[in-house]
Amino acid sequence: MQIIWKRYRRTVEILQALLLTGLPFLNINGQSAFRFDIGELNLYFFGTVIRIGEFYLILAAILFLLLFISMVTVIFGRVWCGWLCPQTVLLDLTESLAGIFGRKHLGSIQKFILLPVSALVSMTMIWYFVPPSDAIRQVATSPLIAGFFLVLWASVYLELAFLGRGFCTSICPYAMMQNALFDKDTLVIEYDQSRNATCMKCDDCVRACPVGIDIKEGLSNRCIACAECIDACWVKSSRRNLPPFPNYKGNILRPKSYLLAAITAAAALVLALLIAMRPPAEFMVNRLQENLPSGLNRYAYTVYNNTGRPVRLELTTPGEVTIIGEHTVEVKPYGVVRGKLLLKAGTNRGQVALTLRGEGISITRVTGFL
Repeated sequence: MQIIWKRYRRTVEILQALLLTGLPFLNINGQSAFRFDIGELNLYFFGTVIRIGEFYLILAAILFLLLFISMVTVIFGRVWCGWLCPQTVLLDLTESLAGIFGRKHLGSIQKFILLPVSALVSMTMIWYFVPPSDAIRQVATSPLIAGFFLVLWASVYLELAFLGRGFCTSICPYAMMQNALFDKDTLVIEYDQSRNATCMKCDDCVRACPVGIDIKEGLSNRCIACAECIDACWVKSSRRNLPPFPNYKGNILRPKSYLLAAITAAAALVLALLIAMRPPAEFMVNRLQENLPSGLNRYAYTVYNNTGRPVRLELTTPGEVTIIGEHTVEVKPYGVVRGKLLLKAGTNRGQVALTLRGEGISITRVTGFL
């Protein structure tokens, strides 16, 4: 029985649209599941926080992402372009909605539907940097958020409504990179030239193609592997008890696939271990250059909490050094606290050792002289 690929593709597209739109509303440990906080330069990543200062984690995440993209492309070809790319998903779904009103003015109706859809997409993009509740409130009160929203709305709408599929075949950098990653076993859609004599030459496959290629002319780097041509051909070929002339072709389970999968899994494991092996807290101290009486010095400190629970910590110093003022630090889950403290030297002056201690945490930093 022939698979009607369009049904499966629409299901995948709807699920992806719901996932990307709903993900900013998902909270873990009181924070967004996935969001980059520009103010704090923190990446909230499914229950943990990766700070911009932890550059090794960012490099490990980028390496994993590049390996994953390469693996998927080598094995599945342009499955991203035809099934998962937000550009394709938005155009497919709005075209389906426009088709409800008939085919006569399909293009104009789709452009009209793209107006509210582009607004939702633009707001969703902002939600990945600003919590949804704050973004919705600030879009009417903050000129900065409102300006970003309007610029994004206009950009997304103009790109989808007027450039559309042309972006995939002319500008998209990922589409260009794919040519270098393909091999003879990569999954592609190919026309069966051995059966060319029995093809009805109805050109339904050409009319169904969203990027306007003729699959009968051979492989094209413009093909997005959406399978629209397969479904269109099957409608007529099935009446003659023939399989469709274009179809998916490739060897997914091959040694290269297992090798790439193993390398990608290893990169994912390394990333997970690096995140898991982070210390529960980080403590930094800097001496401030201020004109103070002899024996007094002021220090600035920063405490990062890398755990999902609030912590209460104490600042202590050895020997005769005295901390003047508050020396208790309370940090929220994955939070950061910055403060200043004044130290008074005893009779013996030298390097200062500050210790942060509590709840299984003990960190000592040696800095400056009193």
